[in-house]
Amino acid sequence: MSYVSLPARVLLVVLCCFLSASVTLVMADEFNFDLEEIEKSPLNWGGYAEIKFEHIEVEQGSAFSLLNFADKPLSTIDRLGGSLQLDGSYSQELYSFNWLLKMTGQEDDFGWHDTIDFFTAYLNIKPLPSATISLGKKPYKWGKGYAWNPVGFINRRKDPNNPDESLEGYITAELDFIKSFSGRVQTVALTTVILPVYDEINDDFGVQNEINIAAKLYFLVMDTDIDLLLLTGNSRADKYGMDFSKNLSTNFEVHGELGWVVDGPKVIAQEDGSLSQRHENAFSWLLGIRYLSERDVTSIIEYYHNDAGYTEEEMESFYRFAKNAGEDFQQTASNLLLDRAIDASLKGYGRPQPGRDYLYARFSQKEPFDILYFSPALTAIVNLADNSFTLSPELIYTGFTNWEMRLRFSYLEGESYTEYGEKQNSSKLELRLRYFF
Repeated sequence: MSYVSLPARVLLVVLCCFLSASVTLVMADEFNFDLEEIEKSPLNWGGYAEIKFEHIEVEQGSAFSLLNFADKPLSTIDRLGGSLQLDGSYSQELYSFNWLLKMTGQEDDFGWHDTIDFFTAYLNIKPLPSATISLGKKPYKWGKGYAWNPVGFINRRKDPNNPDESLEGYITAELDFIKSFSGRVQTVALTTVILPVYDEINDDFGVQNEINIAAKLYFLVMDTDIDLLLLTGNSRADKYGMDFSKNLSTNFEVHGELGWVVDGPKVIAQEDGSLSQRHENAFSWLLGIRYLSERDVTSIIEYYHNDAGYTEEEMESFYRFAKNAGEDFQQTASNLLLDRAIDASLKGYGRPQPGRDYLYARFSQKEPFDILYFSPALTAIVNLADNSFTLSPELIYTGFTNWEMRLRFSYLEGESYTEYGEKQNSSKLELRLRYFF
């Protein structure tokens, strides 16, 4: 592992002291009862402190290891990091302010990296019982899918391996209306979002100096959740979609999404590594289930299809070029081909799940064999076109108040020129310790 710099030491020492102090406070806490504590406070806050260690086995000779480590070949990477998340809200009768601040830092073979950012910072105003206005930086989680969201038109992209993690929001102005009924249509709600894109304002959303509008019309019909969604504006292609979620029984839920992109751009790498762009209409859809068995086993299974993704042949062509580019750089020190391959990776080929058809499955059990506070889980993601996959077993223990310990191992498998066969890593071991407050 690389030398741990002074900033890394400072952050990790602070986190360790925070975690140690938390243990002391938990042990020293005495029971007391105060009627004032029952009254709802206008200020609510919380968060967590985390320390995480990762050991990564590099898939030497793979397309992405050659692209990322062409000038410094590695066989393993050890990474030590910490993070602090603070979230909360301040509420009065007609308004509330919500925030989420996240600070991270990590030390690995490439040095020290840190970030600090407000993922959430927005004001809610409620002029009417049925209307709410929101202004500021707000995250969106449109769609019913667990791992993917084809209709998440203004969502940040989720990590299917950590879909519940907090995501950074966009600066928006939002207006919500909601109305309840007594018939088959039980609830109707309309959410309208204005999303500007300018220099330093949502500048990673798409073309700048544009105003975009997104909308979601929600219905609760006979205990079925249904959304109709759209995004229009010049920063991204126009998009339309719908989703649904229905509990078929107490422990069995089915959900789905369907998205339609009008004249969306797609970057294609040619044989010489040059890039061309074409525009095409594309469907993407997801169908999934969530089932809780009598033995407390939760099963989540989803199938995801994306017409805008790359075909197996398009991915194989890119992998061949990327490997040739990395090997050429190591032999000649010329970065002409390498830069082209990196550019193609950044513009589409290197994004998570760039293909067309995927299967996601996660199985978790609560306290098997009556082992208290212990929950094992297994997650798999399969590229159905090339049959490559990643498999991630994990163990979670929550036996100490406000503490969570997670041990996870991720294994990637695939032949040459397949998605998971050409990833940077062949496996990763992760140990994470969190204290919630």
